[in-house]
Amino acid sequence: MREHIINPIAKIKNSFDSKFAIPRQSGLLEEMKSEIIFEKDYRIDEALRGIEGFSHLWLIWGFSKNPDGKWSPTVRPPKLGGNKRVGVFATRSPFRPNSLGLSSVKLLEVKKSKEKGMYLVVSGADLLNGTPIYDIKPYLPFTDIHSDATGGFTEAIEKKELSVIIPESLEYEIERNPELVNILKQDPRPSYHNDPERIYGFSYDGREIKFKVCGEILTVVEID
Repeated sequence: MREHIINPIAKIKNSFDSKFAIPRQSGLLEEMKSEIIFEKDYRIDEALRGIEGFSHLWLIWGFSKNPDGKWSPTVRPPKLGGNKRVGVFATRSPFRPNSLGLSSVKLLEVKKSKEKGMYLVVSGADLLNGTPIYDIKPYLPFTDIHSDATGGFTEAIEKKELSVIIPESLEYEIERNPELVNILKQDPRPSYHNDPERIYGFSYDGREIKFKVCGEILTVVEID
């Protein structure tokens, strides 16, 4: 059988400049907008005909920061403390045989410009800026929603948000990217980190966001 080579049809454009702080699943940060910009060979208006009738889309994309394709049959999910191993196919780990990801996003607009051609504006994406997208499919409520679905080991994981403290001197910086508050609430740190003295940082929209966490309280230290 001849090997089938897949090529990116688009790339995503958003403010996530680094892997750190990207939502761990799609749909967790609905106020965060991204653009799906098609590659020139796929920048064809007819290919999007009818897509505006769907509220949500499935994105099939590549873990571009794992280009060598290294993988293991078992992984240690951070949400389990980084100690317990489970099968890679029972997780959404990026270290997979084919390094493919799957995300559900909300379609906000279908737009067109001279520079970009037809492109999509979506929310809820959990992708790094520049991530290659290999396919787009419509989300179908009559078949994609499963009311009796179970979540395996993830159901035992406590879902909580941190309280975010922003010094008065930095409040004006947050006004530029108000979604930063919800990004920080989700606790961007690796799940097994618990050092109240450590200063963490991540790049977002061209700026470096630095913070500390003590217990359930996250304090923004600097925005540069």
